[in-house]
Amino acid sequence: MSRPHEITLRFLAAPTNIGYSGNVDAGVVLEWIDKASYALAVGWCSGATVTAYVGNVHFTSPVRSGDLVEVRAHMVHTGRSSMHLQVTVDTLDPRSGERRRATSCLVIFVAVDADGRSVPVPPFIPASPDEVRAQESAIARIKLRADIEAAMAAQQYTDAGTAPRTTLRFLAAPTDVNWGGKVHGGFAMRWIDEAAHVIASQWSGSTRNVAFYTGGVRFYRPMRIGDLVEVEARLLHTGRTSMHIGVHVRSANPADMRFELTTHCLVMFVQLDDAGRPVPVRSWVPVTDEDRALDAHAVELVHMRAAVEEQLLIEQ
Repeated sequence: MSRPHEITLRFLAAPTNIGYSGNVDAGVVLEWIDKASYALAVGWCSGATVTAYVGNVHFTSPVRSGDLVEVRAHMVHTGRSSMHLQVTVDTLDPRSGERRRATSCLVIFVAVDADGRSVPVPPFIPASPDEVRAQESAIARIKLRADIEAAMAAQQYTDAGTAPRTTLRFLAAPTDVNWGGKVHGGFAMRWIDEAAHVIASQWSGSTRNVAFYTGGVRFYRPMRIGDLVEVEARLLHTGRTSMHIGVHVRSANPADMRFELTTHCLVMFVQLDDAGRPVPVRSWVPVTDEDRALDAHAVELVHMRAAVEEQLLIEQ
């Protein structure tokens, strides 16, 4: 059986996709990434699949209303039940013909059965030197990714922290789910971006904030229609122009209100001036031991992310 190992979605960015910055929100771009990845993963495993991880999403160029958007996902590696996909988002200005890379990232899906248990997937066998290099890169990043996940999971987020925080709460709607009856990972990432935007706006005193990096997006369990969803964002660290924000997504059946962690990640925002350039933000000063630990954690993640990017440069 021949299985497609890549897929490309093409469409125009609509005015309804535009956020407070005047360009398409990062959360919408993440939603597009998840949809393209999901389509490829389902086709590859011929069954149900769930988002497990999204990593190293560095937004390098804005997506504008009217841009022709091209989201390309291609398989680079498979494990027993996992599918590792490299995704790129490019834009084309229909008027000038200018083509730009908006972002790229790695997305991992896991094939599951009707009970949510992981099941084997057909192996991906590289057929060209480029595909061999892409697979080797994906394998090399497995340990780096595991180290980042472990560092994030080890942190404590309690009421002892004094950093600005916000919590969004709502019910997961039928329009939020995929064909497997679970909430799209892309919707969860959009909610993450929205909660982080609230914190960035609160701290900077402006709504002209954009995400330039989202990483370590780890999905632990699915969300279902009717679940009460809680998205908590907390400021962890500030740089000269950057705001580092930790986000946790939890969900519960409203009948028992037992919240469980579904997703967590780190989002980095900058405030823009009228010309679209980053501007300095006021410094946040940790007060409690938990504040200082989370501030140090955010700095550690910056160094770990740099190690991932250095690894990618070495492999290119």
